Amino acid sequence: MSKHDVDYTLYLVTDSSPNYLRGRDLCQVVEEALRGDVTVVQYRDKTSDTGVLVSTARKLHEITKKYKVPLLINDRVDVALAVGCEGVHIGQDDLDLHTARKILGEDAIIGVTVSNLAEVETAVKWGADYLGIGTVFATPTKQNTKSIIGVEGLQEILLKIETEKWPVKTVCIGGINESNVGRVVWQSTANGRSLDGVAVVSAIMAAETPEWAANRLYKLIKTRKTPFANALATSKQQKRSPQELLALVPDIIKAVHTRKPLSHNMTNLVVQNFAANVALSVGASPIMANYGEEAADLAKLGGALVINMGTVTPDGLKNYLKALKAYNDVGLPVVFDPVGAGATAVRRSAVKTIFGGGYVDVLKGNQSEILSCVPGGSNIQQRGVDSGSDGQNLQELASAIKELAKLRKHIVVMTGKTDLVSAGETVFAIENGHEYLGMVTGTGCCLGTTISAMVAAHPNDKLSAVIAGTVYYGIAAEIAAEREDVKGPGTFVPAFIDELHNVRKATVKGHLEWFKRAKVSVIS
Repeated sequence: MSKHDVDYTLYLVTDSSPNYLRGRDLCQVVEEALRGDVTVVQYRDKTSDTGVLVSTARKLHEITKKYKVPLLINDRVDVALAVGCEGVHIGQDDLDLHTARKILGEDAIIGVTVSNLAEVETAVKWGADYLGIGTVFATPTKQNTKSIIGVEGLQEILLKIETEKWPVKTVCIGGINESNVGRVVWQSTANGRSLDGVAVVSAIMAAETPEWAANRLYKLIKTRKTPFANALATSKQQKRSPQELLALVPDIIKAVHTRKPLSHNMTNLVVQNFAANVALSVGASPIMANYGEEAADLAKLGGALVINMGTVTPDGLKNYLKALKAYNDVGLPVVFDPVGAGATAVRRSAVKTIFGGGYVDVLKGNQSEILSCVPGGSNIQQRGVDSGSDGQNLQELASAIKELAKLRKHIVVMTGKTDLVSAGETVFAIENGHEYLGMVTGTGCCLGTTISAMVAAHPNDKLSAVIAGTVYYGIAAEIAAEREDVKGPGTFVPAFIDELHNVRKATVKGHLEWFKRAKVSVIS
């Protein structure tokens, strides 16, 4: 087989740890995995002496040749030469690629571990046949990882490879298993560039039945099967006119009123009371629960989760991840508000961790926060949680969130003087609202609460639900600000809660005078 014809779909990295093998023979486990459609095997053993490595590699090579699958040796070029196998995989701290190529020749397969763009560029320059991109998620099988890149980092690398039209093959590695492989392959695709394969260790080596585990993983990778694909707005839904979308708003508000969906908010103490009252006013059933252990039970009640990153702590982040997994497991919507995402390194890291930890249906934030989620980050430095540069060109902002939504596969809501909403094809501009919303702490957070109620009640068309929630919220603010009893931001808050309630009640009765204020357009 030519090295150019290698199928990297399911790449097995061996591990001889007793807790994985549990008394089984390594070669036996590998052969079972090959029967389950493993397409590449890498023999990795960091502890045995050279004699044992050569002996075991020879046995493995006899097996892999029977299945017409290449065997690569981790790090040890000398062992690969002694065995006469197809190639090696080298890390950043191993023998350099240029020297390895001189020793092994042009026909050998040489893969390189990379975790950032500089390493990618160097590996491509020196002729790597494939890149092992990672570590995607934290894993106990590799202790000296330089960084955890998450799905965000994986996608950033794929985007660079596609942009430069580099012909190198790619596999990702690190914490990949049956529960996340479909999402990782599906969500990491960047502008048409997909992974060529996925490398796994424990998901096969520690499996009770390696053949079954490998076959299951292979099918998930090939089909890119993930339930989260159903969360996306379809192309047909995205091409609707503003008038078609607005026609759905009253019915969505009525659906919230009728169903009273749970709005599970994980938010900071400053906002909790306000968010709970907003949820009640729009017709939802609020619960403010920041302890992740509760999420599995709460997710059984239906509804939606709001992760509001107002206060970032290590324990808080763990709780967010537990809740995110619980709602992902049952297929319920998640709204993520990356509060202050661009302000500190800690917050930027937390955002990456949350994106890596599960799927987010709706990403909502102000301009600086959303731009900080763009692959490669943003140069805008936030002062705090204020909305940043309202003077930013609207067309440029629209282009940015359209690309972000397309890449990340979220519905993206960027709040500001004009709110922008996109699911990746069309950008809708919503010009409802009032300046008092920007003068009261927590109004942005509570928009997330409102959106959560809408997507929970209207889950099969989340784009229209997001637009409905944003329009409803903005118009209620306008009506509240015009009341005679409102003298400023302080008196605005109770009036705003009143009007959220009043608009809902009026809508249920079929009184839609308020709805004439709706201002939704498309930014081409």
